[in-house]
Amino acid sequence: MRLALVGNPNCGKTTLFNALTGSSAHVGNWPGVTVTCREGEYRGLPVPVKVVDLPGVYSLSPYTPEEIATCDFLTKSEPDVIVNIVDATNLERNLYLTTQLLELDRPIVIALNMMDLIQKNGTEIDISLLQERLGVPVVPISALKDQDIHLLMKKAYEVAQITRSGFSILSDSNISVAFEKVVAICKQQSITDPLFHATKLLENDQTKHPTLTSISNEVSQIKQQVLKQSDVLDDCEAIIADARYQYITQNFHAVVHRLKNVDQFTYSDKIDRVLLNRFFGLPIFLLLIFSVFHITFSQNFLFLEQFGFEAIPSLGALLHTGFEGLMEGMLEYVAGWLAGTAEWVQGLIVDGVLTGITVVLSFLPLILMIFFFLSIMENSGYMARAAFLMDHHLRRFGLSGKAFVPLLMGFGCSVPAIMATRGLESEKERRLTIMLMPFFSCGAKMPIWAILAVSIFPNTADFVMFMIYLLGISVAVIAAIILKKFVFRGEVSTFVMELPAYRLPQWKKLISHLWEKIKGFVIQVTTIVAGATVVIWFLSNFSLSLQMVDAGSADSILGVLGNIMRPVFLPLGFASGDDGWKAIVAIIAGLAAKELVVSTMGVLYNPDVAGDALEDDSANLALVTTIAAAFSPLAAVSFMAFNLLTIPCMAAIATAHAEMRSWRWTQLTLAFWFATAWLVAFLIYQVGSLLGIGV
Repeated sequence: MRLALVGNPNCGKTTLFNALTGSSAHVGNWPGVTVTCREGEYRGLPVPVKVVDLPGVYSLSPYTPEEIATCDFLTKSEPDVIVNIVDATNLERNLYLTTQLLELDRPIVIALNMMDLIQKNGTEIDISLLQERLGVPVVPISALKDQDIHLLMKKAYEVAQITRSGFSILSDSNISVAFEKVVAICKQQSITDPLFHATKLLENDQTKHPTLTSISNEVSQIKQQVLKQSDVLDDCEAIIADARYQYITQNFHAVVHRLKNVDQFTYSDKIDRVLLNRFFGLPIFLLLIFSVFHITFSQNFLFLEQFGFEAIPSLGALLHTGFEGLMEGMLEYVAGWLAGTAEWVQGLIVDGVLTGITVVLSFLPLILMIFFFLSIMENSGYMARAAFLMDHHLRRFGLSGKAFVPLLMGFGCSVPAIMATRGLESEKERRLTIMLMPFFSCGAKMPIWAILAVSIFPNTADFVMFMIYLLGISVAVIAAIILKKFVFRGEVSTFVMELPAYRLPQWKKLISHLWEKIKGFVIQVTTIVAGATVVIWFLSNFSLSLQMVDAGSADSILGVLGNIMRPVFLPLGFASGDDGWKAIVAIIAGLAAKELVVSTMGVLYNPDVAGDALEDDSANLALVTTIAAAFSPLAAVSFMAFNLLTIPCMAAIATAHAEMRSWRWTQLTLAFWFATAWLVAFLIYQVGSLLGIGV
């Protein structure tokens, strides 16, 4: 049996999907997270049920990729039953989609979600009356708390066994005569779902069935008769939309009862008075983000020294130190176990594979904490407010809020963020958003900031981390202004975003989400990074004549390559000195995966790990010391800025090309990324040098 989940964005549809299938599909609090259909299996019924999570949509009008994907699946794949998830806290708005679904000849069950919030808000919904007026079963649930989900599936299974004919509200509207004529034509042509397709014909949507084109002329004549009788002289779609809203207001207003003496403002409304305040909203957002970095990276937690207390490291720093000790212990054990073996064996395993992996994995606790705090902000509903706040301030610079939504996702990973640009209607906005994507630091880049911040700025690591993220946002704003003015001219599209109610994150789902993030990171480190590190070790230990040289020598293959490219990077500061080529090679390695930047630095800047691991000083401490000696503070900032803004990983490049669907635009985008990174790093180093800052 195939079951389709359909609903508005933020109605709890994906949360229900996760609860039914045990899937760890990511739950987001803004439109555009779900762009493609996802499938899972529910095993709590006599037969296996394939559950399909369709994109969140407000209607079945084909204006966005989400609406097209949902409409195509419902009309062409013909699921056995449709479960329409309806947000009980916003009933009338959600029922607009429901009136469209009812036109399909499919069994339907209404999942009235968020009933726990309804009770808290002092509201009652007459389930029996709602079910009577909809003509389909209604099951009240709470997907977030797993309440009555099995009852919903049991009812869906029962309904799937019964044939159902569609129902349209247009049969009782002021265009009922015209509607019935078009329905009759559809039935004569044996078109499936005649009520639904008749409505589409009246709305001038002829793409849903091949036969519709052949009868379009006949339908056009009927439409003209409708328009002559209406106040709207050129928009039959507006007439139908108005008819739906009138029907919902007249028939379902009595379903909702608000108890007396109950505050009309919800908790979300009261919180938003502060968090969305026109004066304090943005500073609060920036303060929250800075607090996340302070708790994660600070060596002087909450500035205790300023109050006369001894400085203590943050929770993130403590976890990092402990995990770093585990990595060091592993290196010492393996180095001791390999004592007496061939030098190249020790170099390959210890200096190559394990060094690259452990350097990256040592920052796993920091990455976990960042994901943890950002996931709380997202799942609580605050991240949607952040998008709203940033749109309000960035709109004057020509950056659409619709484009900023996937950009926020870029803080996690550029690949799904680039894919999320499919939700943007305008081709110009999609391309503009993709071009800005690398400027929003993804999780894979965080070890770069962490190792340099800890090495060069140990007392202000949290502030440096915060400023790097802020630099990316600032560059995105400036780049958006320039691109809008000279490349993507035109009006910025209207930004409409629904703000979900604030909710306490469910710890089970939060931990599951974190596990998926960390699992993906660890798998990438132990596969791609490990393999690439072996290649880097070989290239850094052998010359062009394939003779073994000292590890990290300028005579190695990597040394030669880095020195060839040195003139390009010399003005940026970090390529000067005898070891300048190593920074260049780390940047090149980062094209495969940004995690490789740090692992490459571990191999090149700390080549004698096998010996160091047996000394009193740890290998990671030696790496921090070496990097601190190799970079001036200004050169370190320039290096971080370049890695932040430059061409991302190969996976992101391939995804950008797939979404842009143009080699010309892909090449222009790659050139734009590199040029932006070079220019910003150049300005940072050269202006800083002139001012004598951090040289």
